[in-house]
Amino acid sequence: FLTSLPAQLAGGAYSQMQVTLVDCPGHASLIRTIIGGAQIIDLMLLVIDVTKGIQTQTAECLVIGEILNDTLIVVLNKTDMLPEAGREEKLSKMKARIRKTLAATKFADAPMVAIAARPGGAESAASDASGGAAAVGVSALVDELKARVALPERRHDGPLHFAIDHCFPIKGQGTVLTGTVLSGSLKIGQEIEFPELKQTRKIKSMQMFRKPVQSATQGDRLGVCVTQLDAKALERGIACTPG
Repeated sequence: FLTSLPAQLAGGAYSQMQVTLVDCPGHASLIRTIIGGAQIIDLMLLVIDVTKGIQTQTAECLVIGEILNDTLIVVLNKTDMLPEAGREEKLSKMKARIRKTLAATKFADAPMVAIAARPGGAESAASDASGGAAAVGVSALVDELKARVALPERRHDGPLHFAIDHCFPIKGQGTVLTGTVLSGSLKIGQEIEFPELKQTRKIKSMQMFRKPVQSATQGDRLGVCVTQLDAKALERGIACTPG
């Protein structure tokens, strides 16, 4: 989603910034998927069901977050499910329990934002012609996120490491690889190597958020189209500088 630039990033050539959300499933059986998503994240939102508190999968995500991230915002969702009478008291108790858990981590002072992303749940939205009640607290969450955003240092030089998270064929075009540039840069016409396959291919075209681009650098997420590559041979992996 697009939002206005926070004060700490204002003054440059842009008036807006684009925030990309990566959903990491919170379950041990999907640990590889979680790590694959986490290594491209600049800021972590730990979403907790306020009616349940910290679950096993929450703790697992917290451990991974400590390893791969430095900034955390705790999101307490489903506040509408708490009885209105005594809601604030129960919310305060839940925050205290979570704060106690975070005390042993580097996220001890992480901010907490209470929201109701979909008041009444999916069933309420389905039965309401207007789509259900408006979300509560999301604006405050966006404000907190903007306050914590920092411009990461990006380098254009160095060897290419492109983390591939998905691979699929497009008839008449070639094979598209979606992923994130972890280091180095990419451009159309450049040759990239797939170490797992021991193959090298030339970049035919690239798109970033559905817009054609000529190049990409560290931190960019994009789709890269190459030809004569079997999409079934590679689902996740790395593309890099040949050699």
